[in-house]
Amino acid sequence: MQSIYRIFAHYNQWANLRLYDAVAGLADADYRADLGAFFRSLHGTLNHILVADRIWMRRFTGTGDAPTALDAILFEQLADLTAARTAEDARIVAWVETLDEAALHRVLTYRPITSPHDISQPLAPMLSHVFNHQTHHRGQAHALLTRLTGTAPSLDLMLFQRDSGLSLT
Repeated sequence: MQSIYRIFAHYNQWANLRLYDAVAGLADADYRADLGAFFRSLHGTLNHILVADRIWMRRFTGTGDAPTALDAILFEQLADLTAARTAEDARIVAWVETLDEAALHRVLTYRPITSPHDISQPLAPMLSHVFNHQTHHRGQAHALLTRLTGTAPSLDLMLFQRDSGLSLT
């Protein structure tokens, strides 16, 4: 099971890089435009993905910043957000590389921001959620980018596997 999380960590790093590279070509007004997404704009959506990753990594590792609001804007400037995203992706990849099967079955307890009740469950389903969450919101960002420009880079897992040589087998 560890190998699938290794693939997903590297895939997320790759997909984020492709998405951020495409977003970098936008005018600032387009980047910040409220297009009706859950977090309104590309600016809000990309910040949210980083917010959630930092919250989860704090839960998983006990280190790093953990924002207290899901809609927090961590970085006003895209260049700063890009640098932070790159660093967080490297952190996620490095941490996932340390996991073994026993770690994936370890039960963790955390309190969601949106609930006053503790939740306990094994690490593996939590980690699955983190990668699914990134993919979900990256899809929203992809749709916003397509709406603004008429095109967006492919973020297909199969393309990543061909480009990287990493496979789920």
